[in-house]
Amino acid sequence: MYEENNMAVDVNNKNEEIQEVDKVSGEVIEEKEAEEKEAVTKSQSVMKEVWDWVKTIVVALVCAVLITQFVIVNARVPSASMETTIMTGDRLIANRLSYKFSDPQRYDIVVFKFPDDESVLYIKRIIGLPGEKVTIRDNQVYINDSTTPLDTSFLHEPMVTEDATYYVPDDSYFMMGDNRNNSADSRFWNNKYVKRDKIEGKAVFRYFPFTSMGLLTNK
Repeated sequence: MYEENNMAVDVNNKNEEIQEVDKVSGEVIEEKEAEEKEAVTKSQSVMKEVWDWVKTIVVALVCAVLITQFVIVNARVPSASMETTIMTGDRLIANRLSYKFSDPQRYDIVVFKFPDDESVLYIKRIIGLPGEKVTIRDNQVYINDSTTPLDTSFLHEPMVTEDATYYVPDDSYFMMGDNRNNSADSRFWNNKYVKRDKIEGKAVFRYFPFTSMGLLTNK
């Protein structure tokens, strides 16, 4: 009887031990499952954050391309032909939309495809308008036989050049630099006139150097 009681106690102890082991094992499994779920959640959170960044970067790049293609021209001035209005090394923004609803005007500063090599962009000032006669006489510029020369207040220095006469085609413009004694412009090109559809935009803003940042005026 005593042995039976001992055996019963042993069985009960073993059952309790088994239950305790099962309980501990269950807790370990639950802890591992919780850790795995937490790891998955963290991984998903990281992936979501990475995907959000990728989307943001892609959208920004697409916007930049669209803006550059259809709204602005980002230009760097490599020469002194427009000094002192625009200095060598200046960085500018030209507005592609400026001439969507209006025509270019005399004295506008524009970025355009160079008529002798359209892979190159130039920046000059519009002097002659479509259909006009441009006469250079005694280092002054006259339009349509006017006796009053055009404004020269924006020039780097007084122009010294040969007398000449130019007849601007109806769809084109005659360009000159503000530093006329050091400017390769319509006077010297093989194809002397810039067609309207080759004008990329009107220069409107200088963003570098920062000390000269600001809007560009026509005169």
